[in-house]
Amino acid sequence: MSDDIVRPQTRLGGLLVSEEAVYGLILVAGMVIVGSENSDEAWETMLTVLITVLVFFAAHVYAGTLSRMAEGRGASIARSLRGAIHHSIGLLIVAVPPLAVLVLGASGVMDSEAAVWLALLITLVLLVIDGWLMTAARTASFWERVLGAVISGAFGAVLILLKVLIHH
Repeated sequence: MSDDIVRPQTRLGGLLVSEEAVYGLILVAGMVIVGSENSDEAWETMLTVLITVLVFFAAHVYAGTLSRMAEGRGASIARSLRGAIHHSIGLLIVAVPPLAVLVLGASGVMDSEAAVWLALLITLVLLVIDGWLMTAARTASFWERVLGAVISGAFGAVLILLKVLIHH
């Protein structure tokens, strides 16, 4: 193994490259778009995103808890719940930066429309970073990492557009 291969050793790095984090970024971006289409007010968009993320997080934790309990091996409800929360927390973590920007728009610190666009830009940048990190964990090649980042960003953009089309 090359010394140039990157392993997301930090807790945050591990959360950013989880499937829940990627799903959360796509969910957040889609809800920012849908929320902003339904209202010109950043606070309404912020609430739409926040409530949606919390509902999906709760659903992931519920499903994960039941799944862990069904696997048996003496897993208690509390242990299964902790495991499901740990597994799904990336969905919440990635929502913080775009939500923070929407709070700035909702509080009047920045223009509502600018806040929406910046929140979307942040989600796409995080998807690109995810693609880079996921590829960097497998290869030291700069160009393969760039390709991974581009594919992640492009795939995320397509999924965001599909999610918007589904909600309209």
